[in-house]
Amino acid sequence: MEYSPTKMQNLLEKNNFSFKKSFGQNFIIDENVINSIVTKADIDDDTLVLEIGPGAGSLTYKLAQVSKQLVCFEIDERLKDTLESNLSSFDNIDIIFNDFLSADIKSVLEKYEYKKLYVVANLPYYVTTPIIIKLIEDNILPNKIVVMVQKEVGNRFKALPKTKEYNSLSVFLNYYYDIKKIIDVSRNVFIPKPNVDSIVVEFNLKSSRYKLIDEKLFFKIVKDSFKQKRKTIRNNLKGYDLEVIKSVLEKHNVDLSVRAEALPLEVFVDISNELSNKHN
Repeated sequence: MEYSPTKMQNLLEKNNFSFKKSFGQNFIIDENVINSIVTKADIDDDTLVLEIGPGAGSLTYKLAQVSKQLVCFEIDERLKDTLESNLSSFDNIDIIFNDFLSADIKSVLEKYEYKKLYVVANLPYYVTTPIIIKLIEDNILPNKIVVMVQKEVGNRFKALPKTKEYNSLSVFLNYYYDIKKIIDVSRNVFIPKPNVDSIVVEFNLKSSRYKLIDEKLFFKIVKDSFKQKRKTIRNNLKGYDLEVIKSVLEKHNVDLSVRAEALPLEVFVDISNELSNKHN
């Protein structure tokens, strides 16, 4: 079945589908937005694409046309008939009806041969951040991630130091990825219509990263630095060796009265490595 917004809506009605708020279901009905996401993802024959939350399969249909292999995780088994009807013309799609957050993604991916792994998805708003963090913490680290997310969340992902959106997650993600906005997306291109607008964000895996002596310590320091956003580094990191932190900050022309939101990634890396050196 060639995709069209009308056909998708008719198929959902035919299968008596009702949207579940608890699954964060907002399906795209604008073909221009879908085409823009797929074009920007720049998928080729060497690419395995992972889609999280295919919904009725409107983005899935377009992804299958350009992917070597497409693996989809869908939590809602009620969509099985709709997806099968929508995608019956393809033989390169595997749909796994399971919660992505509890699945062993690495063992799933081991079954496939590919040179590049991309994640392309319209992510459910309520689990956007846990999904991105899982990809990193489970050491899946896709070469590219192109996702539609709530505008406010996407702005935090790509936030720069000294902006109000910049937080521990911005630092965490920026360690691994170069992140940029691709397009703004109106709330009017979804059914049902959400209360907020969206953006499509692209993450490109960095070819080289800062060397960390202790990755766990680094992420703990970053998290603690932003624990109380209005407080200074002196207050938020008082449980650490402040003399070491002070000497690192002075090297970067700031002092302990600075707030975390003013510090770029390399300063956090520096603090972490100096503390690791001092206590090893």
